[in-house]
Amino acid sequence: MRILLWHVHGSWTTAFVQGEHEYLVPVLPGRPADGRGRAETWDWPASVRELDPAGLRRAFDEEGVDAVVLQRPHEARLLREWTGRRAGRDVPTVYLEHDAPGGPAAATRHPLADVGTAADGLVPIVHVTRFNALMWDTGKARTAVIEHGIPDPGHRYTGERETIAAVVNEPVRRWRAAGTDVLLEVARQAPAEVYGMGTSLLAEHLSPLGPTAAGAADRLYDLPQAELHDRLAGARAYLHPYRWTSLGLALLEAMALGLPVLALPVTAAYAAVPPEAGVLSADPDELAAVARRWLADPSEAAAYGKAAREHVLAHYPLDLFLDRWTTLLTQEVSP
Repeated sequence: MRILLWHVHGSWTTAFVQGEHEYLVPVLPGRPADGRGRAETWDWPASVRELDPAGLRRAFDEEGVDAVVLQRPHEARLLREWTGRRAGRDVPTVYLEHDAPGGPAAATRHPLADVGTAADGLVPIVHVTRFNALMWDTGKARTAVIEHGIPDPGHRYTGERETIAAVVNEPVRRWRAAGTDVLLEVARQAPAEVYGMGTSLLAEHLSPLGPTAAGAADRLYDLPQAELHDRLAGARAYLHPYRWTSLGLALLEAMALGLPVLALPVTAAYAAVPPEAGVLSADPDELAAVARRWLADPSEAAAYGKAAREHVLAHYPLDLFLDRWTTLLTQEVSP
């Protein structure tokens, strides 16, 4: 199949484009959010083509596009403006929802809840976790759940550094949802290092918390994925501080590397992190205590990390993820 999707979520798209299909991604001058094109910090195969709006229209008119994967509500408008096609009517379309609802959790209606039942434009909604599917009000729209699959980065864990690693993009702007306050409390009690976009803004929040947290202020990084994996593998354990989020791919990748996990017992973490793979607790002091224990006992940390890797490879395999997507899109193209 030839599939159009926007480059929205780098890690998810990296897994998705490993399939057997051809993938078209829009590109615009300056590579803004609506036209990022091919990834610059992830490794994508040659089957991913970036096309500007004129090139996309030619692809639809001359080559044919089999399916569209929307990920943001306004992409249906861009599809029509750029190609003349209407989502779900002129081209088979699915809407991939990456996130849990951001408003009142149990009452937030999905923006495609009504579109998904319209006779002139069926657009099913695909969720990445069963928790997300439970929490969104999707009305009578058709829904499906296709959980994440990740390319296996290999067992790289050494745990040589006596630090706890976390990956949080924009931790200051996303403060409560990202659990940045939880991250700061753990960093106050145990050496930590933080990766992700916008982490430099954390320095002013870490420094006043004492010498241990001040050390973390010097360990804030924004790295490409390959470098990130190598760096994470040297940390003793992984902290997933998020209060409210979908299932973070960085968490699954860290587990696949072989890191043991510390996390809050919320959203889909209960399914992603079984007891043998890490510790879930709503008490940041307990998470910090376990962090200190693992820093002092690398053998225990490695044992949890081994179980974490085994769990991810068994429950989030890339081949199953790709097969499920191929099946769903094939059904939409040939109902």
